[in-house]
Amino acid sequence: MTANTSIWSSLRNPTFLRLWSALVVSGCCVSAHEMAATWAMNSLGAPVLWLSLMSSAATLPFFLFTLPAGALADRADRRQLLRISSAWLACSAGLLACCAFLGGLTPAVILAGVFLLGTGFAVQAPVASSSIPEIVGKEQLPSAIALGGIQMNLAGTIGPALGGLLIPFAGVSVVFGMNAIAFVIVLVAVSTWKRKNPEFNAPLERFFDSLAGAARYMRYAPGVQIILLRNFIFGVLIGAIPALLPVVGLKALHLDAVNLGLTFTSMGLGSLAGAVFILEPARKRLKPNQMTILGGIALAVVYALMAVIRHPQVFFLVAALAGVAWTISASELWVAGQRVIPDWIRGRMNATHMMVSQAGMSLAGLLWGVLATALDFKWALFSASALGIASALTARRLSIDFSAEIDQEAHPLEQEERPLYLPESDDGPITIALEIEVAPENQIQFFRLVKEVRLVFLRNGAFSARLDQDMKNPNRFRLQAILPSWGEHQRLGQRITRDEHALWSELWKLHTGQALPPAKYYLGIQHWIPEESAVSRLRLVPPTSTD
Repeated sequence: MTANTSIWSSLRNPTFLRLWSALVVSGCCVSAHEMAATWAMNSLGAPVLWLSLMSSAATLPFFLFTLPAGALADRADRRQLLRISSAWLACSAGLLACCAFLGGLTPAVILAGVFLLGTGFAVQAPVASSSIPEIVGKEQLPSAIALGGIQMNLAGTIGPALGGLLIPFAGVSVVFGMNAIAFVIVLVAVSTWKRKNPEFNAPLERFFDSLAGAARYMRYAPGVQIILLRNFIFGVLIGAIPALLPVVGLKALHLDAVNLGLTFTSMGLGSLAGAVFILEPARKRLKPNQMTILGGIALAVVYALMAVIRHPQVFFLVAALAGVAWTISASELWVAGQRVIPDWIRGRMNATHMMVSQAGMSLAGLLWGVLATALDFKWALFSASALGIASALTARRLSIDFSAEIDQEAHPLEQEERPLYLPESDDGPITIALEIEVAPENQIQFFRLVKEVRLVFLRNGAFSARLDQDMKNPNRFRLQAILPSWGEHQRLGQRITRDEHALWSELWKLHTGQALPPAKYYLGIQHWIPEESAVSRLRLVPPTSTD
């Protein structure tokens, strides 16, 4: 790598350097906090189900709050949102530390504390993922993403070891308190970010409209649907690790705090080794989907070994293999998800990916916990192993390789001729109509392309799109889309990607005329009819117009 493209280049950005350094410290404290919470829950004599429910309590907020947070990230001041979420996390960790110090810890209190922290993370995660490109810029974004992965792996490696060392000597209250202080450090780092006010070429969506837009995009973007389904399956599969690994370590191997910390540290070291030494060479030889299949098979082997191994040193090696498999699969699914998302909806779709993944992990905590309680943790692990094999087989039919061929770079439509009457942003609905003539021999191809164009309209803002055939001239067609407002029509023009623009161009080539007729725009006026003032607005046509 050159100096400008090295993995460390984004650290030259002072704001990113401060934020990344703070997140490294905070991540280590969070990992230590997670281990301390698990240790405290076990020390209180909580049953296996309660230990497993800790994973659900941590991940359930992602399912509940991440999407609204992603919508806010596209509209509100991201710096302020990061400050609020960091303050929330500091207060939540501080309350749990106070309860531990005063001797008020109970299984219910621990679960409540884990849920409150999960809520803060659910808001912070999509906002942070949307903020990093804004902080570092396009050129340094690959470096920032790579360093983000290193930060998480360092946290997974150092944090558990730190927790394992501190718990016997200082107690869980000190670990919880350190976590609170670390969030304050993140808050200070975020406050140093001097954010520029973003510029918008189209009116902003309302909050609930933006949520509806995310749902609409998920429905009409087939590639996104595949990625989301794969993320959910992976969440259920990988959720067996946080749900069952502590159970095996504490109940079967009878590990003390230090060795339990070493177990999580081994998994972190495996993740770090996978990211640094395995991931890049594997990408040169294997396709993305093959990588996920390999990761699923590796996890199946890991779970089968966890069910039978009773030697702590060997168990550490298996935990390291789990970290490698986790990194391989998760990284490829994340990259595929970024490739299929256009920039205009990236915040909301990143939030949706997180929500779906965490929903899978939340379900996994309950599923594997119930199986471990009803049967035995061995059979729960064997069931997870079977799911790993099933996920690998499913991956063959739900391949993510298509994501490498997608170009989601923005390619806005050319500025249209200014209408004689310029509606307000909320005026509507707006009907767009295009007439096109297609020779009989090209109509099968035309129908195929229209199906794709219909999805382009629907996922980018239209609530209806249809094709009509002229009953007097069967070679003439009318393509019509209805959008809820003029503002949504403006946003649609800004959302078109290079791939969608190329699809339009391919469709227009089938027109048999000399030139493609211009699009016609119709403004719904039903709600204006009783209003004289509104009728006068329709007469704002220059006298020179002949229309």
